[in-house]
Amino acid sequence: MKVRIGADASADEAEAIASAMAEHVGGEVSVYVGDDAEPAAVEDAAGDTDSPPGTGGTTGTVTPPADDLGPTDREETLREEIAEILAGGPEKYKEQLPEEDKLFVRDRIDLWFTGDGNDFLFEDGRFAEFDADDKLPADGLITGAATFEDRDVHFMANDYTVKRGSMAAKGVEKFLRMQQRALKTGQPVLYLMDSSGGRIDQQTGFFANREGIGKYYYNHSMLSGRVPQICVLYGPCIAGAAYTPVFADFTIMVEGMSAMAIASPRMVQMVTGEEISMQELGGASVHARQSGSADLVARDEEHARELVSQLITYLPDNADEQPPKTPGRGPAASPAGIDSIVPQEPNRGYDMVDLIDRVVDQGSYFELSPDYGKEIITAYARIDGRPVGIVANQPNHRAGAIFPDAAEKAAEFIWKSDAFNVPILYLCDTPGFMAGSQVEKDAILEKGKKFIYATSSATVPQQTVVVRKAYGAGIYAMGGPAYEPESVIGLPSGEIAIMGPEAAINAVYARKLSEIDDADERAEMEAELREEYREDIDIHRMASEVVIDEIVPPSELRIELANRFAFYEDVEKELPSKKHGTVL
Repeated sequence: MKVRIGADASADEAEAIASAMAEHVGGEVSVYVGDDAEPAAVEDAAGDTDSPPGTGGTTGTVTPPADDLGPTDREETLREEIAEILAGGPEKYKEQLPEEDKLFVRDRIDLWFTGDGNDFLFEDGRFAEFDADDKLPADGLITGAATFEDRDVHFMANDYTVKRGSMAAKGVEKFLRMQQRALKTGQPVLYLMDSSGGRIDQQTGFFANREGIGKYYYNHSMLSGRVPQICVLYGPCIAGAAYTPVFADFTIMVEGMSAMAIASPRMVQMVTGEEISMQELGGASVHARQSGSADLVARDEEHARELVSQLITYLPDNADEQPPKTPGRGPAASPAGIDSIVPQEPNRGYDMVDLIDRVVDQGSYFELSPDYGKEIITAYARIDGRPVGIVANQPNHRAGAIFPDAAEKAAEFIWKSDAFNVPILYLCDTPGFMAGSQVEKDAILEKGKKFIYATSSATVPQQTVVVRKAYGAGIYAMGGPAYEPESVIGLPSGEIAIMGPEAAINAVYARKLSEIDDADERAEMEAELREEYREDIDIHRMASEVVIDEIVPPSELRIELANRFAFYEDVEKELPSKKHGTVL
């Protein structure tokens, strides 16, 4: 390539231009000065290049690119500003964090998004409130995107060192943008919450605005069932801040650290006169055991992250995708022991988890809300690598009878599983919904209705196993034949009836039995009636009448379920055309 430069150029300039151009074009460059016939400098590229060499000459003055450019003072100033923002709020507040066993928010983000399959990608709005008089770093709210366990996610995290993680106009704007972008991308959202609520002294900038804090919950509602929303609480979240965890699909609290309540203890005392601590008002124990608002309780920050890393493996990125499968693994215990686990006596307790361990893949059992409504188990697991949601009665607690809290827990779990295409397995062993004055006051009918509604409306593949008792409306809620599951199969211990033998005999034959004076004769008659009744409700009778699809040897239950879930995984179900149901 020939290059001609101005006549006033020096030999050094010609040499520099030749060197730079040769590097650029990847070939030989000859530089001529003015009208000279001979080149002032000739340079060849050091090494081959894919770029084709130029042809022909060029006349004019050429300024070569310099190879020693670096950051200017302007960039260095920007980096200093960023470092100041990343440092968070006042040092005195950061020094308080270890006393509460908390990480600084930037260290928390490192914990979540560092390591294999985890990467912090970018942050939005880092300079929010940078020009404010009191310079609030990121306005106390960090939003961005990351890779978490090889999954792209949106995230937000409060900075407790900046006004106690409180929310105001710029932070609210960032939060809303993050949610709205999640609707577009269809990626899960992680909320790492540690907020004292809205800044009351600045409420005119964000409280009632069309794009204010109230829009959080509108966006939560739009995201609900679209993408998984997972919230971890790291501190006392009060008032408006407390709604994000309850709107999330899954909420994890940290023992002794997390709390959430509609008002602070001080406000409660002002309004009601009640003196109460934050943990007593809305700590992890309250919401895991009594309100049901917390799905899981972590020991510490590391454990909270570990729980979310397990949970997300059962969920797709959004409602248009299927849950991720893994290579299948054998169960923790042999399926051959299932029949020995289930007692022959209908009123004798046992631990349903022992049966589940012989059906699902080893290490895959992941229970949610274990301390709330204990008479029903709600858990994710895998059968031959395929995620399933398990709804199982727990005979070890309250004999497996369904109380209001358990009904509500099961309904919400079914609803969430169906939203994210997770098939459902019902393991039925229940005397039915509990009766009595207290459960009526606790809305057993209303909450039982929600359970039945969720079962009726789910469109994912469903399999029901009648393990032992299936009495009363319990069989309806637990995916009985009328609810169109893909299969209803029974174990040889199964029974389906309006009520159990004892209650039935008392209801139907009480007068007849009372007329028998001889105690031995009365007991003999009662035993005969009980046996006749049990023969009538036995699972073999139900199979004979094709009420159920099949009776399965217990040792073959795992393989039977694996085959049925695999066969029906692409089944399509449609609900009647309507705007939506009226049961919430």
